[in-house]
Amino acid sequence: MRLRDRIKEIVAKDSLVYSRPDNLFLFLSSALGKKEEIIRAEFKKMQQEGEIFELRKGKFIVVPSHGYVKGRYMGSAKGFGFCSNADKEDIFIPGNRTNGAIDGDEVIVKLFSAQEGKDGEVVKIVKPVKQIVGRVVQISKNFFLEPDNTKIPFKISLIKTKQRPKINEKVVVRLIRRENGKISGEVIERLGDSDDVKTLELAIIREHNLYEKFSDEVEAIANKLNKPVTAKQKAGRLDLTKLTTFTIDGEDAKDFDDAVSIKKIAGGYELGVHIADVGEFVRVGSKLDEVAYERGTSTYFPTSVLPMLPTAISNGICSLNEGVERLTLSCIMSVDKSGRVKDYKIAESVIKSRARLTYNEVFAVIEGKSSTPKANKLKKEILLMASLAKTLEQNRFKRGGLDLDIPEPQFVFDEKGYVVGVEKRERNDAHKLIEEFMLLANECVAKHFSLADIPFVYRVHEKPTLEKTRAVLDFLNGFGIACPPLPKIVQPAFVQNLLNLIKDKPYEEAANKIILRSLQKAAYKNQNLGHFGLALENYCHFTSPIRRYPDLTIHRIIKESLHKKISKSRREELEDFTLQSAEQSSMTERNSEKAEREVDDLWRAYLMKDRVGEVFEAKITGVASYGIFVGLENSVEGLIRVEDLPPDGYLFFERSMELKGQKHRYQIGDKLTVKLTSSNIYTRKVDFVPQN
Repeated sequence: MRLRDRIKEIVAKDSLVYSRPDNLFLFLSSALGKKEEIIRAEFKKMQQEGEIFELRKGKFIVVPSHGYVKGRYMGSAKGFGFCSNADKEDIFIPGNRTNGAIDGDEVIVKLFSAQEGKDGEVVKIVKPVKQIVGRVVQISKNFFLEPDNTKIPFKISLIKTKQRPKINEKVVVRLIRRENGKISGEVIERLGDSDDVKTLELAIIREHNLYEKFSDEVEAIANKLNKPVTAKQKAGRLDLTKLTTFTIDGEDAKDFDDAVSIKKIAGGYELGVHIADVGEFVRVGSKLDEVAYERGTSTYFPTSVLPMLPTAISNGICSLNEGVERLTLSCIMSVDKSGRVKDYKIAESVIKSRARLTYNEVFAVIEGKSSTPKANKLKKEILLMASLAKTLEQNRFKRGGLDLDIPEPQFVFDEKGYVVGVEKRERNDAHKLIEEFMLLANECVAKHFSLADIPFVYRVHEKPTLEKTRAVLDFLNGFGIACPPLPKIVQPAFVQNLLNLIKDKPYEEAANKIILRSLQKAAYKNQNLGHFGLALENYCHFTSPIRRYPDLTIHRIIKESLHKKISKSRREELEDFTLQSAEQSSMTERNSEKAEREVDDLWRAYLMKDRVGEVFEAKITGVASYGIFVGLENSVEGLIRVEDLPPDGYLFFERSMELKGQKHRYQIGDKLTVKLTSSNIYTRKVDFVPQN
C-alpha cells in the first residue's frame, strides 16, 4: 500500500486531533515506521492537494468524508456555480457561498446536507487558476480585464505594470487573490488586437495555458543532448542497424518516433516496431522531464504544433531520421499467418532507418502504381506489411473492434496563413498499415507488463453504461431500425452490430457521432481495465514517447524492468507515480483536445464570415429543444433556432432526437437547404435559417 494511502487510512479511522503538529507527525512516524521528515513532507503535500483538510485547528479529516468533497468549480455568468465531483452529482454553489472561487479552480466544498449532497459552499481553494485571458476595457480612468471565459461573471481590475496594454487588446493576466476573495491582476503578455483572427487563435491557446516555446534553460539542455549516438550509448543494446527498418509518416512530418521492419519466417512474419528511446535522454526528475510532465502531450492546431519536448529532442536526437543511428525500444513479434503473436521480444536497441517514406509513397506501392525509387526498393517489405496489416484489421473487426468512420477535417490555408477551405483528411491503406502495427505492439507490451504485475500506465476504455446504450437503441428505433435486445453486459460486438445496421444510411455519419458520444471517454489509468473500442483486454500507449507523456512513463518502466531494477521499494514508488502520471496525462489530453476543437471552430467561423446570405445544402447533425444543428459538406456546423423554423407547435423527442410539429418534422440525418445568417469569430458560433 502506498504511504499516502496508509496515512489516509489512519486519518480516516477516527480523524486526527492534535494541539501541536509535531505530535501529529511523531505519531504517524511511529505508526507507519517512516522517518518524521518523510511523513511531514507527504502530509503537507496531501493538504496542498486537498486530500486532507484541517477542519479546525489541529483536527484533520480525509476528503471526501464528514460532508466535505473535492472537485472542480464550474462558474456561471449569473454568479452561482457548481462543483463537479466524481463521487456525487454536481453540487450547487450559491453566489454568496463561492468564497472567491472562479471557473476552473479546484476546491473543497462543504455540503449543506450530507444526506442529499446537492448544495454546498466552497471552504478552500486547493488549486487556483493562476492566469486568464481577456480583452482590455476602460471604465472611467481605470483599466479592467473582460475575461474571455464567460463563466467568470465580473471584470478584473488591472494593476499598473511596465506592460502598457491598449484598449481592446487581448492580454494574458496573472491573477492576484486576496483573503477577502477579491481578485485583481497584472498583464504578463500582450497578444494583439482583439479583432485579429490570429490573435483570437493565440488567445484560445493561452486560455488553455499552452505555449509554443520553452525556456532558454530547457532549450540549452536539449541542444546539448542533440549529438550523434556514441559507442558508450550503444553498448549492451540489440544491434539492429543491419536490419531493414524504415519510417512511414505524413508529407509534412518533422519528427519520426516509430520505424517498422518485417521479414518472412517459417509459418508467418517477424514484425518489428521500433520506437525512439526518449527515456534515455529525458531522465526522471530532470528539467526536460518536468516540462514534459506539465505539458503531457503535443497539441496540434491547423497552423502550428505545440510540442511536448523541444525540437532538439523531438526533431533531433530522438527522431528516427533516415541514414543515422538512433537509440530505440523495439518490440519484435513473431506473428503467424492468422495474425496471432506466437512469441515476442522487448529490448533496448539501436537502428539505422533505410528510408523516410510517406503514406502516399507506400500507398502507391500497395496499389501497384508508380512510386518513388526509395519506396520501390522496399516493395517486397511493403507488400508483406500490407498483407499482414489486412489480416490484423480483419481480426480486429472479428473480435468486435469498433469501426467508427467519422472523417477528420483538414484546413487549407493561403500563403498569408488564412483559411480558405476545409477538406476531409485522407486515410488510406498505408495509414491503416501503421495503425494496425502500432496497435499490435501496444497490446503486446501491455499484456507483458500486466502479466508481470509491474506498475504501469494503461490506455483504458471502459464499457458503456446500459442507460446510454438503451438511449442509442431508442434513437435507432426512431428510424425504424430493428435493433437487437439490450444485453445485460454490452460487448464491443454488440455496438459494432449497431454500426453495421446504419451502414450507408443517409444519417450514418450523424448516427455514428451519437453512438460515439454514448461510449465512455478513453483515459489513462494505472489499472488494466481493457479497451472496449478496440475489443482488447490489454492495451497501452507505447509508440509515441516524443508527443505523449504516458508513453514516456512506461518506456522508463520497461527500461528499469529490462535492467532488473524494480525492487520492492521501487515498486511502491512506481505505484504512486503511475497513478499521478495517468491522472496528469488524462487531464492534459482533455485540455489539449478542447483547445484543438475551439481553434478549429474559430477557423470555421472565419471561413464563413464573408459568406453571410449564401445558401447551402446541409444535413441535420443534432436536435435540441431550442433548435436543430446542421452540418455542411465542409464540416462547418451551425444552429437553426426553433423560432426560425416554420411556425408550428414543436415538441422535442429526446429518444428519437427529433423536433416534431403538426406540419413539420426535423430529425438527425434529414437534408435541407439553409441560408447563413451570421458567423461570429468572437463566439465561434455559426447560425442558419431554413431556405424555402
